[in-house]
Amino acid sequence: MNQPVNSPQMKHLVSMRDVTKEDMLSLIDLASRIEAGQIKPDLSGKLGALLFFEPSTRTYFSFDTAIKRLGGNTLAMTGSGSTSVKKGESLADTLMTVRQYADFIVMRHKIEGAARFASEILDIPVINAGDGTNQHPTQAMLDLYSIHKTQGTLENLTVAMIGDLRLGRTVHSLAQALSDFNPKFYFASPRHLQMPKYIKDELKNKGVDFEEVEDIKPIIPHLDIMYVTRIQKERFAVLEDYEKVKDAYIITPEVLENVKENFRLMHPLPRVNEITVEVDKMPYAYYFRQARNGVVMRQAIIAKLLNLDVN
Repeated sequence: MNQPVNSPQMKHLVSMRDVTKEDMLSLIDLASRIEAGQIKPDLSGKLGALLFFEPSTRTYFSFDTAIKRLGGNTLAMTGSGSTSVKKGESLADTLMTVRQYADFIVMRHKIEGAARFASEILDIPVINAGDGTNQHPTQAMLDLYSIHKTQGTLENLTVAMIGDLRLGRTVHSLAQALSDFNPKFYFASPRHLQMPKYIKDELKNKGVDFEEVEDIKPIIPHLDIMYVTRIQKERFAVLEDYEKVKDAYIITPEVLENVKENFRLMHPLPRVNEITVEVDKMPYAYYFRQARNGVVMRQAIIAKLLNLDVN
């Protein structure tokens, strides 16, 4: 019997601030071994609660698939319309009730800090599947895994993040995660959708090199990774403001004419029009395989948090 895969300090996955470089590399190694069929964590007899207060496609189905393929089961809540939340039940009471049934909780919520709150009141692992515009750590981990698979390393890479960087929780988590690996960042966004100051301050404090740009054409030949995010219509209070910026960056085959051979184009999905469908056929397009990588990475995360033995 192999040793448990968990490190004692990792009880929840709420924010990439809580994850050490060693934890990240351990999870990447574990996901790689799961994908290669070298190990298969056993979730039989385990029940994961998928509490999705906000809509989701890839994250929800990825977790559901990850759990069931390892022999576990899920109970699911999508939205709150058919639950006692609609009757006025507090989030705390909902969580404490679900805790009576489940071995771990995966939660997406519109309120920033909701997952942190859950981790503070529950004695079972809590996995943050996205909290408002704050964090999406499992997406960051599958992104790291995808980058490692395509580049063979996480160290010393040049990465551009493009689109809605202020409201996009995926880029917040990924910037924090990659900051431990000496990256060079380019941030390209409409002026009022720039990367939040607190993220930039964290990068400065760690000595991470980054540059904010408007024109992406000059940086294209230098990139290892381009990470594109959509302009999030649902987070705009005024529709006219969204209309002004929705087409700020559109990636076409012509945009990618001078990329490096190892270059890969990533996107957390869903996309709207920021990457044209013609790009899908290019060898650099990696976003659908990126989504597929989410299953094994989420299996690795669950195995680590549950301290499972692996055969």
